[in-house]
Amino acid sequence: MEGYERKEGMDNDREEIYSKAVRAGKRTYFFDVKSTRNNDYYLTITESKKRFDNDGNQNFEKHKIFLYKEDFEKFAEGLDEVVAYIQAAIGGEAPKAAYTDPQKEEFDVDFDQI
Repeated sequence: MEGYERKEGMDNDREEIYSKAVRAGKRTYFFDVKSTRNNDYYLTITESKKRFDNDGNQNFEKHKIFLYKEDFEKFAEGLDEVVAYIQAAIGGEAPKAAYTDPQKEEFDVDFDQI
């Protein structure tokens, strides 16, 4: 990565702890658990949308948020509240996806392009 230097003696492999990709129509959401230098965990949520420019070249539009452990509970409560509001406003529950084993999921996502 440009502008990034590896520091001698640092365990750079520890940063990404867990990753989950969720396809939702034309979007893919990436939930990545990472660790800080102090081995504290945080979450990044990335929305990726495939786009094509006028020449037909493919690129990805990305939006990312960082969520730190001290905010997990408030974030989850806020998300639950707005989802419940939307479900009540449209008169029913949103369809729930069937559980799939994360070990068996296959994605044709090229992470180098994201």
